[in-house]
Amino acid sequence: MFFTSPKIAPTRGNMVKFASSLKLAEKGHDLLERKRTILLMELTGRIREARELQADLERVFSEAYFSLQMAGLSLGIDNVEELAYSVPESDDFTIRLRSVMGVEIPKVDPVERPPAPCYSFLGTSGVLDGAYSHAREVLSLIARLAEVETSVYRLAVQIRRTFRRVNALEKVVIPSHRKVLAWIAGVLEENDREDFTRMKMARAGASEEGGMGA
Repeated sequence: MFFTSPKIAPTRGNMVKFASSLKLAEKGHDLLERKRTILLMELTGRIREARELQADLERVFSEAYFSLQMAGLSLGIDNVEELAYSVPESDDFTIRLRSVMGVEIPKVDPVERPPAPCYSFLGTSGVLDGAYSHAREVLSLIARLAEVETSVYRLAVQIRRTFRRVNALEKVVIPSHRKVLAWIAGVLEENDREDFTRMKMARAGASEEGGMGA
């Protein structure tokens, strides 16, 4: 079925306008496709990193729990719990942001190596030091995993938005503009043919009048 648009005047000015708009839409489509490709590559790498961190975290959690059990058997669970209160809470995380195609990706600075224990060496042992060290390692991995999982979420949201925009341009905007341009071109061509026919008929009429006058 031939496309018609009663809201758009089939003029050469509108044809230039829609041709320019179509070119802009096609350029935007290409840029969004590149953006989506880059974001997908970044997302794939982050998902792979998250899986590796989850495996490491599971292993370190297991080692930390075993160290804590050994400390409890060696010193008594009540003593270990009391000593744990002497360890200050860690809230000095430094989070930086970097942009990947307009998406703010967090970057957590590495947690520092275990500082000197906050508890007295009197009445403790190396078993407790091992549990403390493993706990700091768990903390470091949790911070990294939080960074990666947040990045994955933000990238996935942006990829979904970009896909919708690409799909809208590809399925709606660009085809619509092409139909409008084809329709305007057809109307203008038909008008040119009609003008040519009228001019030809006018010339023929003028020739006949000239012949009769002679």
